Amino acid sequence: MMKFLEKIKPGVKKRTLLLIAGCAWSIAGGILISRSLSHLIGVNHHLAIEIGTGIVFGSLFYLLLFARISKKHITRINLIEIDNPCFFSFFNFRSYLLMAIMISGGIMLRLSGLINPEIIYTFFLCMGIPLLVSAWRFFYSYVKNKKSL
Repeated sequence: MMKFLEKIKPGVKKRTLLLIAGCAWSIAGGILISRSLSHLIGVNHHLAIEIGTGIVFGSLFYLLLFARISKKHITRINLIEIDNPCFFSFFNFRSYLLMAIMISGGIMLRLSGLINPEIIYTFFLCMGIPLLVSAWRFFYSYVKNKKSL
């Protein structure tokens, strides 16, 4: 049974996990930023303040939280002992769970109408920026690992 599971496992090189993680974080950050900007530009009440707030707090989120998280994931990927780990192992289980909670929470918050949409979309911008910067960090590690071979 284990040999069969090993055969059908979508295994990739560890270095490829860095590329997959960069793509996943880029997609997530891109979705949040595009949704945010399309809403905020459409409303256009305090666009400069909302974008400025998003950039400032997004940068703080990156420096205080996401830089550490992305570094931890890059280190974990580099230390995986299996030659061809599973395609989905760019995250650990806890990160997948956290991602599911954050996506569900964002959708519920947006649909509930409890919070002003401008605040929600400014927050989406605050979250999209560190995701995108973290994605660049994964891409950098991917390129850097190629050079070290």
